[in-house]
Amino acid sequence: MYKIIGADQKEYGPVPADQVRKWIAERRANALTKARAEGGNDWKSLSDFAEFAESLTAQATAARPSPPKIGALDAEKFAAEIMARDYRVDIGDCFSRSWNLVKDNFWLLVGATALISVISLGMQFIPVLGHAAGVLFGFLLWGGLDLLFLKRLRGQPAEAGDVFAGFGLAFGQLMLGSVVAHVLTGIGLLLCILPGIYLLVAWWMFAPLLIIDKGLEFWPAMELSRKVVNKHWWACFGLLILTFLVGCAGVLALVVGVFVTLPIALGATVCAYQDIFGARPATSESPSPSLTAPVPSPAPTARADAGATPMTQPEADSNSSALSPDIGSKPAPSPETNPTPEAPPPTAQT
Repeated sequence: MYKIIGADQKEYGPVPADQVRKWIAERRANALTKARAEGGNDWKSLSDFAEFAESLTAQATAARPSPPKIGALDAEKFAAEIMARDYRVDIGDCFSRSWNLVKDNFWLLVGATALISVISLGMQFIPVLGHAAGVLFGFLLWGGLDLLFLKRLRGQPAEAGDVFAGFGLAFGQLMLGSVVAHVLTGIGLLLCILPGIYLLVAWWMFAPLLIIDKGLEFWPAMELSRKVVNKHWWACFGLLILTFLVGCAGVLALVVGVFVTLPIALGATVCAYQDIFGARPATSESPSPSLTAPVPSPAPTARADAGATPMTQPEADSNSSALSPDIGSKPAPSPETNPTPEAPPPTAQT
């Protein structure tokens, strides 16, 4: 018998192992979901229980597909939908989930981050053309790295070569976005500093991912990012500042520490992107229900009464702890499971 922590940080169970396997198959629980064997004292991730290894492996292979690409007109609607339902940037939760993401994909994410960092730094030493190369390829390199993090966050297969995906998926748009963002942000910093800082937060955090993930052209992507970020600019600014400080902490830790802290900082931004933009936008061609607001807190759901079965959350990504058991006699006000990628994944458990 096992007890499980659901998406609201409350306990469920005790339930037999078969029930836990059923929750895993239904994507109500995953490798990061906390559980404890009856009679045990320590809470552990389900991945630490050998009896659930086969179920977790099967879940990992059924990766959730990326959201569909959207056009400029749909980007306007998508921005309106996000603003209507609102969102919350939980900085602590983003870093907690990022830590779990990096820990579970350590060599892939740390190695890919080191590769892009070395390439970006190396370009600066190219005589005359070094800075220009950084301006041209900035979004291509870092956007590709963000995409790698995003794919693992969504439970999709990924490999180190995916950091160069931008060169094949959106070469021209990422390059144009990088040039425009560098030039206009630089002008803002030179003229008054504050406009430049505003644009750093509004564009640089999410625009590259919107281009490569949503298939937008560079300007609609930058405008979508700016409009949405503007609603909670200070929270996004706080996240950006903390990612910078975490990266600096790695430099202070004998320099090599940056290869661990930088992936955690990048992952936190990607987690925020998934929370804000990860929902599927409604389009005129295929109308869909209003978007469910992303769950900005770690994995679980309301306490179940005795004999309860888990209540469903929106579909969880494989790197998020996501149990939301279904309450039999007293249904909790949580959304029903959506088997398609239309709802954003629940956030990961610390």
